[in-house]
Amino acid sequence: MKKIITTVLVFTLFQTMQAQKGFKPLFDGKTTTGWHNYGKTSVGDGWKVEDGVLHFDPVAAKNGQGGDLVTDAEYENFHLKVDWKVAPNANSGIIFFVNDNPTKYKNTYETGLEMQVLDNNGHPDGKITKHRAGDLYDLIQSKSEPVKPVGEWNTAEVVCKNGKLTYVLNGVIVVETVLWDDNFKALVAGSKFASWPAFATFKKGKIALQDHGDNVWYRNIVIKEWNTMETTTGCK
Repeated sequence: MKKIITTVLVFTLFQTMQAQKGFKPLFDGKTTTGWHNYGKTSVGDGWKVEDGVLHFDPVAAKNGQGGDLVTDAEYENFHLKVDWKVAPNANSGIIFFVNDNPTKYKNTYETGLEMQVLDNNGHPDGKITKHRAGDLYDLIQSKSEPVKPVGEWNTAEVVCKNGKLTYVLNGVIVVETVLWDDNFKALVAGSKFASWPAFATFKKGKIALQDHGDNVWYRNIVIKEWNTMETTTGCK
């Protein structure tokens, strides 16, 4: 009981501090309110809430109880913060600008961009350039790799503002690019997504946490939004 009370107090303090900075929680630490599995209206048993943490459990996800977890709301100009950790050999991802239309797109990654979440040393993707933790998946390799060892918490930030995209991992800027310009279109054309007509075309969409069949944990998920008329950019 003492552990549960301490966890709740710490989470409440975190929420209060983030709210003072203009952030609002996307995860209340107790329920999956505000989320659903892609292509469904509810959340299956694969996603569990445990002591203020969202845990994807691949065993519980069997028999159709898994799937990517997607926000109910859409976001355009935003600063997302989320802590993550993975089990050995695990793979997941933070996907955004997802068009939540399962009748047209079977998967979240058919439309959304991804920040890779990975055990770099244990998962096969760790041997592939642009597929390592913190990368803009299959498009841009991280400038550095400040990822922590498996089992430790990492803090990821995705900042999308007026076409500028910034990835931050554990306080270090790892990716900076401009979306949808000629250079970005060339990156897509040279990637595995070249033949996917809807990939990275939506400028507003939902945020997803990926079910890649492995144990992964997320917590402290908060977001700040900006008015589209604001012109300043960057991670602030």
